[in-house]
Order: sequence, then C-alpha cells, then structure tokens
Amino acid sequence: MPETPEPAPTPPQRKVSLRFFALCLLIAVTLLWSLAALTLVAARWIDPPTTAVHAQRRLQSWIHRTPYHERYEFVPLNQIALNFQHAVIAAEDARFYQHHGFDWHAMELAAEGDVEGARIRGGSTITQQLVKNLFFGTGRSILRKGAEFTLVPVAERALGKQRILELYLNVVEWGPGVYGAEAACHYYFRTSARNIDRQQAAQLAAILPLPLKRRPDHMQHYSAIIQERMRQMGW
Repeated sequence: MPETPEPAPTPPQRKVSLRFFALCLLIAVTLLWSLAALTLVAARWIDPPTTAVHAQRRLQSWIHRTPYHERYEFVPLNQIALNFQHAVIAAEDARFYQHHGFDWHAMELAAEGDVEGARIRGGSTITQQLVKNLFFGTGRSILRKGAEFTLVPVAERALGKQRILELYLNVVEWGPGVYGAEAACHYYFRTSARNIDRQQAAQLAAILPLPLKRRPDHMQHYSAIIQERMRQMGW
C-alpha cells in the first residue's frame, strides 16, 4: 500500500499576523507623516486654527474638570513689535537666522546644563518648538523626537524663517489658556503686541520655557539677561 504523502507544513499564523500588523503600522505612520508634511506646506498660507498643545490643554481641563478659557488671536508678524520678536529670538534661539532647523552647539550646551543642573532653556530651536507645538504637544518620547527630526527640514524649506517666526509667536503657550503674542500682551500687560515695550517683551520671553509656572513680573533677572543678549546681537 503506497504511503500517503505528508502535507506540506504551513507557516505559523502568528508570523503572518505580526508581519501584517507591522505593514499596517508602517503605512499608518507614513500617512500621518505625509499629512503633517502637507500641513506644514499649507501653513505657508493658512494660519493654523489650533495646535496639538491647544488640544492637549483642553483635554486635560476636561479630564480634571477644571475651568478652561482659551485666548488665541493670530496676528501678522508686522503687528508684533520688533522688540518682541528680538526678545524671543535672543531668549529661545539666538542663531535662528543662521541654522537650518537644528542648532547642534545649543544642544551640547543644554546637555551640559542638564548634567550640571543649571539649565535655563533647552537646546531646541524655534523651528523644532513650532513643529512640536503644532503636532506633538508637550509630551516627550523617542518616537516624537524622531518624527520631529524629520519634519523640521520640511518646515524650514516650506515656510522660511519669517513665516516660522510668525507662526511660532502666534501659537506658542504663554500661560494657562494664553496662546500667541497678542493674547499674551493683553493678558499680562493690557496692551497689544504692536505696542509692547522692550522690557515687557523681555519679561514675556523669559517665561517661555515654563509658561505655566512662571510670571513676567517675577522674571526681572532673566529678562535683564535677555535684554543684554539683544544688545550684544545689535538689537
């Protein structure tokens, strides 16, 4: 009697499922990245109605059942005083007009500050912070850093320095529910971003690293350092 041939072994279902899951994940990540890149291109002409940070704060308020009032008014860069623009650059990214999205020297200094426990601000550029504000919120993770790293060159190429600065000044968080230069000036000083003076601008720039914990009237020392940086930079 002839032997019945053994059926050929079939690959484990688990391996197929893992491969399919990995493929789906790759496709999803690629689509999300493409959407973010297209959003950056569109932001050259369209002012963002909201950001990931705005959404994060609204969600946190809903979860914790705390009051939340959002102040957000987008104004053109020419309606933000030059003193204010210069103060933020001096405080957050002194080489803003020289680098192409990343300031490696500032990152090294920030890392040294972490080790010594004396860091005033991080090593992120204004472009990096804009990308983080628009898409990732305030959370930290390796995946977020990786995505940010690939989107920063897109922002630099698609937007240009002046539009990057305009977007950043208008969307960045300046206090509880306070977003952008115009809202910050009205909230803290009862004036407009066009009319803010040099000292007030430096005080507002001084709270940017920790906007929910700092207040402009408590930042005299750091704001004086910012004004000195502005003088050194010819502003």
